[in-house]
Amino acid sequence: MYNTVSVLGANPVIRQLESVHLQRVVEIEIFYPSGLLGNEKLNLLLLNDGQDADGLDLKETLNNLYEDQKIEPVVVVAIKASADRLQEYGVAGVPDFAGRGGKAADYTRFITSELMPFIEKEAGMPFLGKRAFAGCSLGGLTAFDIVWKNDGFFDIAGVFSGSFWWRKKDLKDGYTDNDRIMHEVIRETENQPSVKFWLMTGTEDETADRNRNFIIDSIDDTIDIIKELTKKGYKRQDDIFYYEMVGGKHNVATWAKAIPSFLCWAFARKTFL
Repeated sequence: MYNTVSVLGANPVIRQLESVHLQRVVEIEIFYPSGLLGNEKLNLLLLNDGQDADGLDLKETLNNLYEDQKIEPVVVVAIKASADRLQEYGVAGVPDFAGRGGKAADYTRFITSELMPFIEKEAGMPFLGKRAFAGCSLGGLTAFDIVWKNDGFFDIAGVFSGSFWWRKKDLKDGYTDNDRIMHEVIRETENQPSVKFWLMTGTEDETADRNRNFIIDSIDDTIDIIKELTKKGYKRQDDIFYYEMVGGKHNVATWAKAIPSFLCWAFARKTFL
């Protein structure tokens, strides 16, 4: 039977943070689980591109999963991107060939030194459960990078159609697969961060096939991330979950369909015999 936690739904509130590192006001939407008894192990999920929360049906999805007793209580923090998204997102310290991602290190510092302390104070309860960071497309790459480099803060990275193509050299300038930035970061990391990974692609994410192997680049790039992770010692199933959605496109509607799978994997409701 299930434990006795009675979660009734997700109640969103809007907050604004004045960020020193980003030098702007960051708006976040926080989805609090209602009906808590006060003795739960509270979980946390940060979500990039929080402006898409409505399109992702986030509130309805959380309510349905709570009602069906499929997930543990989780505070979801949807971080709204700014007009400077292409600079704030990316791999910290390594801009891509077009100079994008130049403020990714500042965004990382905002997450770890400003947002996390704010959320812990705002929630009024410690996050003693799992702590995840997720995102879609470039927001997914960013979440992966931050989790990878900050396993003291996070346990799980969730990536929907991640921009793992992010590269140091343009295709027309003699690009090779070794120019992909996140793959190189994984290879050059000496330790094995204590985190787990949920990765998703859609079979219709794009049509590009730069190596002409009849597999679209987004799938190739994600599979190659998984290969790099297994070389580091991570195990499929135990540490890495990969979901390839047939017919999935590179859009919010597809990611909305995938989010329940991620939430149930990351925050599955515990049962007791």
